[in-house]
Amino acid sequence: MKRLVFLLSLFLPCFLHAEDPKPLVINLWEKGAPGFESLRDEPEVLTGTSVTHVNNPSITVFPAPADKANGSAILIVPGGGHSKLGFGGEGIEPAKLLNSLGVTCFILKHRLPREKGSPYNLDIHPRQDGQRAMRVIRTRAAEWNLDPKRIGILGFSAGGEVVAMVVYSPTAGDPAATDPIDRASSRADFQISIYPGPLGVPAGPIPADSPPAFFLVANDDTSHVKPILDQLAQYETAKLPVEVHLYSKGGHGFGMGARSKLSSIKTWTQRMTDWLSDSGFLSKSDGK
Repeated sequence: MKRLVFLLSLFLPCFLHAEDPKPLVINLWEKGAPGFESLRDEPEVLTGTSVTHVNNPSITVFPAPADKANGSAILIVPGGGHSKLGFGGEGIEPAKLLNSLGVTCFILKHRLPREKGSPYNLDIHPRQDGQRAMRVIRTRAAEWNLDPKRIGILGFSAGGEVVAMVVYSPTAGDPAATDPIDRASSRADFQISIYPGPLGVPAGPIPADSPPAFFLVANDDTSHVKPILDQLAQYETAKLPVEVHLYSKGGHGFGMGARSKLSSIKTWTQRMTDWLSDSGFLSKSDGK
């Protein structure tokens, strides 16, 4: 825990105000990830605001300000091709925006199967970490006064693939589990996926209880358009609520849009805000 907080303190000042407290970091498993407990004390590596060598998966907590908190929460999954995590631009930046809307955020650090020398499996461990993170949030929802019916998930690029892995997998907890966290549901009550890759998207029908979805991508981000169109078709077939924004230009990896020269990309986050509001996720809740 001390190592994780120290690592974050190296670059969080770039994104946080001086008066903001250091965010709480919660390891997903007390003794380390199952089967890899011996790696839990391996140090993470920071390059710029990107993190690699994640062996002790965690969530970093960004509570909404008390005067704005509405009870909604979002697990944020940064992109990085499963070889790194863009923790700054696709983690902290969206968390700060969502905090301003009253949404409590949790940024996921999951294991990275495509990092050189990684012992992790692409089909297993990001999904396992995402599911576990949702369960941790649900079991501690009262701690942050969260509405258990308004806990969503947001991912960018490879993070969008983790979103799909979590959303379209069975979500029920194991009532016989010795760990109470594993008894909780990993269900996301809504999903937001920004220029996702194809991993995790079912080839066939999506589950009938798939949550409301918001998808966004630029049309010139060619390899990332199809995953959204595929999911759109599946949502339409299932007659489930979905909203899609397909911009003509913008490329890949524009994050929260500030770095783009395109007006539409610079303001894309307003489309997400509108959707969250129209869907009822920004209204006040008593957390019950």
